[in-house]
Amino acid sequence: MRNRLLALFALLPLSLTSIALAAAPAAKPAAKPAMVESAVALPGGPRVSLHTSMGDIIVELYPDKAPATVQNFLSYVHEGHYNGTIFYRVIDDLLIQAGGYTVDLQRKPTHPPIANEANNGLSNQRGTITAARKLVNPASASDEFFINTVDNPRMDYISDANASSWGYAVFGKVVVGMDVVDRIRAVKTHAQGKFNDVPVTPITIERTEELASGATK
Repeated sequence: MRNRLLALFALLPLSLTSIALAAAPAAKPAAKPAMVESAVALPGGPRVSLHTSMGDIIVELYPDKAPATVQNFLSYVHEGHYNGTIFYRVIDDLLIQAGGYTVDLQRKPTHPPIANEANNGLSNQRGTITAARKLVNPASASDEFFINTVDNPRMDYISDANASSWGYAVFGKVVVGMDVVDRIRAVKTHAQGKFNDVPVTPITIERTEELASGATK
């Protein structure tokens, strides 16, 4: 499977949302990664509902672990930025990614990028929501995000040594709608424009809304 994933990522453009699967550097890391926690054990944060064309996905956010990333995500939610965007990168055994492109693959304008909060003790487990960023720049996340469809520990923070070892910042977890995530991950995809894994039938985020903590709809 690793060879297949590396082959997939070799085809991805160095865009805002490329995900690094490169191995950590051979040299000893400059710092030990923080102890990875289960993202399930952090209840009570704000929740956001993604009303998609395939059903609703509710994510619970972790502002105590990724304050800047959560604030950034919520700002886009409150502005209605995600309304009408699509899941434009769907890789069954890796992730589903959205946040920045319209149905015709036009890039939406963004706010300045934020700091990388991957060193927060959380792992890219199945169902976690993570800030996407440029492959070569750890501090380049803005509006895009992905939901891990499987456990992806290779995307976790290792050290500050380089862009690959920085990892990708988990900032929440799906609490309702993993069945929707699994339906999305299974759709047929094709190459379109500069992207290789675009659903043949567009999967749209129709609207997003912040819910009360603990809400399930």
